[in-house]
Amino acid sequence: MPSTVNPQITDAVTQANVKVIGEAPAFAMGSIYQSMAHSSGILFENAVNAQQQQNTLSQAAANQGVMQIYSVDTMAGAGATEKIAQGGVADNLTSLLTVLRAFNNGQ
Repeated sequence: MPSTVNPQITDAVTQANVKVIGEAPAFAMGSIYQSMAHSSGILFENAVNAQQQQNTLSQAAANQGVMQIYSVDTMAGAGATEKIAQGGVADNLTSLLTVLRAFNNGQ
């Protein structure tokens, strides 16, 4: 049975299909490489951002440390005041008074 399509046309279509199928792996790999490059770029951006945040935190911590070093005398005074205030001087005097009254009542 003779074909109604010219053999040159079928040959051209076949070659075009083979060309597309042959180029598909190369295009796929190109797309994968492009995606990987984009992902690596985002990875580096996030790493730089994390480093900047860590730098800010370390500067803040150093600043707090220096502020505490400069306020040592003030902190020592505040600590002594707190110890005196929480020392229970009034409670000690009340206890002593109770003991003295107990001795006096025992006579």
